[in-house]
Amino acid sequence: MTTPSSPIQTRVRWIEKTTFLGTDSRGHGVLISSAEDEPGVSAMQMLLLGLGACSMYDVINILQKQRQPLKGAEIAVNGERGDEPPRPWKRIHMQFTFTGEGLDTEKIERAISLSIEKYCGVHGTLRESAEITHAFNVLPE
Repeated sequence: MTTPSSPIQTRVRWIEKTTFLGTDSRGHGVLISSAEDEPGVSAMQMLLLGLGACSMYDVINILQKQRQPLKGAEIAVNGERGDEPPRPWKRIHMQFTFTGEGLDTEKIERAISLSIEKYCGVHGTLRESAEITHAFNVLPE
């Protein structure tokens, strides 16, 4: 188990062409590719996926502790990259969608705020280089 100050080691192994196998410190793997016709997620899009997963984890955890009647949740993370290499993310928008009858929208907004301002390390890392915005909507069951 790692603590917040413990170093974490990941590995990326070349498979073929532009496809790689990334392995985290627990041995979980993910396919990474830089070509659109190759299997795997691009490294830059993986940053967006990491942001979405990190924030969604926090938000769901907070809402469940508040006993919100959450039946479903999804996040779409859209990004716009810079024009010049290395083309970092310039703008990122996180669109949350929650499903459930009787969800408290003030609690949802607070959970999202806590995630992006305090808990999500990916957001904390990316906000140094990108303008990150968010919105949410609630759908009935």
